Amino acid sequence: MSTVTHKLNAPIQAHAEEVTELNLRRPTVQEVRAIKLLPYTMGESGYPIADVETASKYIAVCAGIPPGSVNQLDLSDLNTLAWMVIGFFMAPASAQSTD
Repeated sequence: MSTVTHKLNAPIQAHAEEVTELNLRRPTVQEVRAIKLLPYTMGESGYPIADVETASKYIAVCAGIPPGSVNQLDLSDLNTLAWMVIGFFMAPASAQSTD
C-alpha cells in the first residue's frame, strides 16, 4: 500500500502527542465507500477541484489522526495534504511510488 510523508509547517496534537509529520496512506475501497464521497469534483476545465471537507475526512482516516487534529493543521499543510489525498485517486496504485 502506498504512503507519502508530509513534514508539517506547524506541529499539531494527535493522541496527546505533538506531531511534526504525517504519513498518509492510500485509502481502501471500503474507506471510500464509508465516506461516500470523493475528495474532489471535476471542474468545467476538466481539472479536479478539491472538496476540503471530504479531503479532511480522508486525511484523518489515512493519517490515523482524530478529526479534531485535522482542524489544527496550518492552512498550507491542509492544502498540501488535501492534494496528496486527491493524488491517490488520480493514479493507479501500481503507478505510485512507496515512500
